[in-house]
Amino acid sequence: MSYVSCALRAAAPRRLPAPWRSPRPFSSAAGPPAEKNVPYQKTLKEEGARSTGPSRPLPPSAEVVVVGGGSLGCQTTYHLAKLGVTSVVLLERDRLTSGTTWHTAGLLWQLRPSDVEVELLAHTRDVVSRELPAETGLHTGWVQNGGLFIASNKQRLDEYKRLMSLGKVYGVESYVLSPAQTKELYPLMNVADLYGTLYVPKDGTMDPAGTCSTLARAAAARGATIIENCPVTGIQVRADDFGVKRVHAVETAHGTIQTPCVVNCAGTGRLAEPLCLVPCGLGCWGAAPSPVPLPPPLTATPDGLCVPAGVWGRALGQLAGVHVPLVAMHHAYVVTERIEGIQNMPNVRDHDASVYLRLQGDALSVGGYESNPIFWEEVSEKFAFGLFDLDWDVFTQHIEGAINRVPVLEKTGIKSTVCGPESFTADHKPLMGEAPEVRGFFLGCGFNSAGMMLGGGCGKELAHWIIHGRPEKDMYGYDIRRFHQSLTDNNRWIRERSHESYAKNYSVVFPHDEPLAGRNMRKDPLHEELLRQGCVFQERHGWERPGWFSPRGAAPVLDYDYYGAYSQERHKDYAYNQLLADEYTFDFPPHHDTIKTECLTCRNAVALFDMSYFGKFYLVGPEATKAADWLFTADVSKAPGSTVYTCMLNKRGGVESDLTVSRISPGEPGSPLAPAFQGDGYYLAIGGAVAQHNWSHITAVLQDMKLQCQLIDCSEELGMMSLQGPLSRAVLQEVLDTDLSNEAFPFSTHKLVRAAGCTVRAMRLSFVGEMGWELHVPRADCVRVYRAVMQAGARHGIANAGYRAIDSLSIEKGYRHWHADLRPDDTPLEAGLAFTCKLKSGIPFLGREAVEAQKSSGIFRRLVCFTTDEKVPMFGLEAIWRDGQVVGHVRRADFGFAIDKTIAYGYIRDPAGGPVSTGGAACPRLSRGSAELLLEAICTSTLPSDGVRDGATPPCPPPPQSDSSVRRGGE
Repeated sequence: MSYVSCALRAAAPRRLPAPWRSPRPFSSAAGPPAEKNVPYQKTLKEEGARSTGPSRPLPPSAEVVVVGGGSLGCQTTYHLAKLGVTSVVLLERDRLTSGTTWHTAGLLWQLRPSDVEVELLAHTRDVVSRELPAETGLHTGWVQNGGLFIASNKQRLDEYKRLMSLGKVYGVESYVLSPAQTKELYPLMNVADLYGTLYVPKDGTMDPAGTCSTLARAAAARGATIIENCPVTGIQVRADDFGVKRVHAVETAHGTIQTPCVVNCAGTGRLAEPLCLVPCGLGCWGAAPSPVPLPPPLTATPDGLCVPAGVWGRALGQLAGVHVPLVAMHHAYVVTERIEGIQNMPNVRDHDASVYLRLQGDALSVGGYESNPIFWEEVSEKFAFGLFDLDWDVFTQHIEGAINRVPVLEKTGIKSTVCGPESFTADHKPLMGEAPEVRGFFLGCGFNSAGMMLGGGCGKELAHWIIHGRPEKDMYGYDIRRFHQSLTDNNRWIRERSHESYAKNYSVVFPHDEPLAGRNMRKDPLHEELLRQGCVFQERHGWERPGWFSPRGAAPVLDYDYYGAYSQERHKDYAYNQLLADEYTFDFPPHHDTIKTECLTCRNAVALFDMSYFGKFYLVGPEATKAADWLFTADVSKAPGSTVYTCMLNKRGGVESDLTVSRISPGEPGSPLAPAFQGDGYYLAIGGAVAQHNWSHITAVLQDMKLQCQLIDCSEELGMMSLQGPLSRAVLQEVLDTDLSNEAFPFSTHKLVRAAGCTVRAMRLSFVGEMGWELHVPRADCVRVYRAVMQAGARHGIANAGYRAIDSLSIEKGYRHWHADLRPDDTPLEAGLAFTCKLKSGIPFLGREAVEAQKSSGIFRRLVCFTTDEKVPMFGLEAIWRDGQVVGHVRRADFGFAIDKTIAYGYIRDPAGGPVSTGGAACPRLSRGSAELLLEAICTSTLPSDGVRDGATPPCPPPPQSDSSVRRGGE
């Protein structure tokens, strides 16, 4: 018999640093052999000879074709049928659950550091534990044995308390236990090194086969067609009369199904084409000056290094010309022999040891996430229910943590090993939504080992997305449009970021962490200039944007070293990494005072913000005004030279974006600053982190309305500098060749002017509540203009400032940040942005009917601002209490240095279900972890309003025409 401890003792250990903590031992030699079997009594694996044809005839057409019969495919098909789509076909290349789902651990943890994910998990749990059994009379394999999160230090327990606070908002029962209480609950556990635990009694596990077979039966009963043994061989895409690519049909070896919609729920597997690390005539890693060392195994060619790896989900996307940014890795667990006394124990996640322990009847499944996962490089065409040989050299690292936590494992036998393929993404979140490249091609893949637990919630949202054009919940964190199009086919970026996300999956989620992988993909024209001045960069949408400025000097972001895995040499004395590590805290970070200086310099003098990563689009053409009237909530059809802050909504009135729109006159052909066009023209400036989302939203609307206008992206061709503060006029008056007085250059206007001999577009706007201007500058002229501004500002005390300062300054003034306190499931009325809606005009706009209906019936939640009397940090997701009841949670929080208080924004509701009043302080309590803090609701600004500051105004909400007007978000 093989024992768990044998893997640990079989070879002399070597040491490999982990991404987030001190080194831990890895085995360097093969451990004991073990049987390769999944631990479930039932799977949907075919026992006899594989069928040579489909399990049933193909229909000639369908409303929706779902490809992939795993958790997501079955859940999506079920929810489509449940929502009334009877003409839905699910195609599975082999048998249901083949690929990834059949060998998954099937865990469900209810608490995650995201309000939306908590809701998604709750729906999955409801489907498998209640809905499906009631609907079909079948048992899905749901076992509710509870879950324990292990904390070996204070930071980890602080993280768990934050999860617990959010869970209270959604009624998730949880308890913080002492080591002694933990021992009483789980007698076999070693608690000597515990700081505490978080216990969630209603967590549990699902059986993949039981869940998927029940889903398939329920979907079929509602009219869905489930076809196995039917691999897809092609996706027909046709361009309509306006040149828009749309799905036309799905091809298989056994026939073609005409359909306007295909859903890619395929899992891990074969990629059709090789991927190249350097130009070798085979693929798309992108140009590289020379072969570069990357993780083995790699295949050498005369032209460079090639990686013949991939996933079926990615290959299916290629059939339609859609980029699906996935990589495949080996992911493993072992199943022990029987353990006396383990029955009915909760599942365990020991994040600090990077190991989980899943109850498997009277045994345990043991698995985790390692720093050196094996990339799946060589894939068999027939791989469906296969498993890999377990690489003990990689897996042994989990054994030590498991034995430390449950010592009886040292003398427990290993019954079987399970090592199968899983698909992983760049941020460890799924890929969902309609692909930007092809209308009607939807994604539901890349679930990073969480397909079973997220399947129900995501299947429901994806079904709603397909039917209604958008999901019910805020799914932006999973939306494929969260990635810029330049990244989704950049395999170096995909591989690096996916590796780091995998390796750090069990890391503490700190508020100010940044990735080390996939960096320096997009640099703005001021990058090197600011780097020399100590800029600490953040990564957003592939861009390197200024986060804050360190007095220690330059801290460049270096090439990814894979945390020392795969024989890569780890960077020594890495200044940037050290600055990040210093901020791994839930307290005020050590650079708190540095950011304070940037903020107060802006408030009292003048600061320059490099915002070049912003999305910068032109909407031009004969029907541009018709498009603008429909797209934007505010009336933007003003005279050239005007700039308007506005929102874009969806059909349900939810905010898809906030941005500024400037009316422009025709310019010169090929000019990025003032292009030539026929008809009307508008210049759109959008938060850079959401530029792709905005581009896709606008493009889809233009396509659906068949309007004669064009959307042009000049984000790379233009830089953007913002000078903010009471002395900004004095500085810029020395640089610009125009009168900057209130009369000559009013707020919310723009004009082409000269600066340092260069033509720039100057806009008088603010995002911090101070007087200020933006300079939109051709890329080649950015450094020259920047130096001129800094030289003129030297005697006025000018300083560089970054986005950490923007976060603080903007929350002080009550400005909304898209996808923080303003999301697609929030309406302008709920968010205090009713002033952006042209409801007094007769001009129709997208979402107007929903907003008017809400205005008539009243709002049932609203965004409220709080400050704390006690100086404590908050970061969002904390529960908001009123009279002992939870009435909401904080969306965004930061410290306001000008008022010397922590500020929080959150949506509140009436627990009784009635409408929420539109004025007054409603919620005096907020929970931070396990402590409840008294709050002071503020609806008037605590900052002084004087002539120098150009009339700073309250944040609830500010009027649209002042220098403290709300600025577009997504920043």
